[in-house]
Amino acid sequence: MRKVFVAALNWNTDEDALSNHFSAIGPVEEAIIIKDRDTKRSKGFGFVTFANKEDADRAIQELDNSELDGKTIKVDIAKERR
Repeated sequence: MRKVFVAALNWNTDEDALSNHFSAIGPVEEAIIIKDRDTKRSKGFGFVTFANKEDADRAIQELDNSELDGKTIKVDIAKERR
């Protein structure tokens, strides 16, 4: 599996829309939007997990600077938390 980081999301984008946008590249294992603990409102970024590295690499190449729900998103390799 390979996870990509997605930034600059529209506040109203939900996990289904995120998953649908990235499923054009390949099968999405999981799509998560990070939310504020107290307000439950989107923080404007999330993660998409693909079944294989090739699809994740292709998503970075093809979907970085693409438009989702009226905003230009940024897509990059997700870095492990330390």
